[in-house]
Amino acid sequence: MPHKRLFIPGPTEVRPENLAALGRPQIGHRSEEFRALYGRVVPKLKSVLETKERVFLFTCSSSGVWEAAIRNCVRERVLCCTQGAFSERWLHVARANGKQADALRVDWGKAITAERVDRALSQGGYDAITVVHNETSTGVMNHLDEIAAVVARHPDVTFLVDAVSSLAGVRVPVDAYGIDVCLAGVQKAFALPAGLSVASVSARALDKARGVENRGYYFDFVEMLKYDERKETPATPAIAQIQALDAQLDDILAEGLDRRYLRHDALAQIVRTWARRHFRVFAEEGYESPTLTCVTNTRGISVADLNRELGRQWAQISNGYGDLKEKTFRIAHMGDTQEWEIRGLLATIDRILGL
Repeated sequence: MPHKRLFIPGPTEVRPENLAALGRPQIGHRSEEFRALYGRVVPKLKSVLETKERVFLFTCSSSGVWEAAIRNCVRERVLCCTQGAFSERWLHVARANGKQADALRVDWGKAITAERVDRALSQGGYDAITVVHNETSTGVMNHLDEIAAVVARHPDVTFLVDAVSSLAGVRVPVDAYGIDVCLAGVQKAFALPAGLSVASVSARALDKARGVENRGYYFDFVEMLKYDERKETPATPAIAQIQALDAQLDDILAEGLDRRYLRHDALAQIVRTWARRHFRVFAEEGYESPTLTCVTNTRGISVADLNRELGRQWAQISNGYGDLKEKTFRIAHMGDTQEWEIRGLLATIDRILGL
C-alpha cells in the first residue's frame, strides 16, 4: 500500500532507520544478548523519565499498563481524574478490575487543576489517584507539576500518571514529581511502531503491590521485579521492538532532551498559530498540548473529506475523537516530526480548503 505520512496522535511516523532496526536477527529472551540489550535500554529510559526507580518493559499497549497500575497499586478506592476519552477509559479499567473508582470529572477541553485535586483528596478515603498528563482526545495537557505538589501533601495516596502522548516530547521528571507509576507507549512521541509500553515503578509502589491481592500474573509488578533484577522479563517480550527502542533512544539522547522538547514546543506554536488564524484551538488556553493540537471545526468543513484528499497527497490527520468527530480534528506534531513537514502539511490543507 502507498505510504501516508502520519500526522495523527498515534501511531506516529517511524523513520526508516528504526523500521530497519525491527529487522535485526532475533535473539533468545533468556540469552546474554538479550540481557545486554535490556541493560542498555533501561538506563536510557531512566534518563528520559528522569528517575532512579525501576523501569519495566511491557509487551502490550498502554492500556495494559493502565490495568497493571490499577491491579498493583490500588487497594480499594481510587480517584480517577477524567477530562476526555482516554482518562475516562482509565476509570472504566479501574472499575472493571473491581476497584472502587470515583471520577473527578471536568468538561472535555478543560484541564484538571491542582485545586480540584486537593479538594477531592482532602475528603479522604483514597489510596491512589490516576492522572492523564496529556489527554489525546482533546489536546489538553495538565500542569503536572502543580498536581504533583498537591498529591505530595497526601502521602497515603499512590500517584499514577499516564504520560502516553507526552513522554519523550515533554519533560516528565518522575522523581522530582514523586510519581509512583509513570507509563507510556512507544508509538507516540518515541516515534516507534505500536506494541511496546514502558513504565517507571517506584519502590513505594512495589512495597504497596506486595500487600495487594489478585495482582494477576502478566502485569504483576512483584513478578516483574524478580526478572528485572536479572535483566529479563517474565514472559517472552517483543524483542524486535526493544531493539528498535534501543536504536531510537540513542538518537533521542543524541538530539538532546532539551532540544527535543524545544522542537515540540516550536512545532506546537506553528500549528496553534495556524489554527487560531483559520479555526480555533479546542484546548483551554494555557493548557494546550505541545505534542498535538485539537482544532475546533468552526468552518463546518467535512473533516472526513479533507482527510480523504490529504490521503491522495500521501498525508493523514485525525478526525475528532468520539463525540468530537467532525466537530474537531487533530494534528500531531510529535516524535521525529520536523518543521518543514508541519509547514508542508498546513500549506497543503490551506490549498485543499482554499484558505
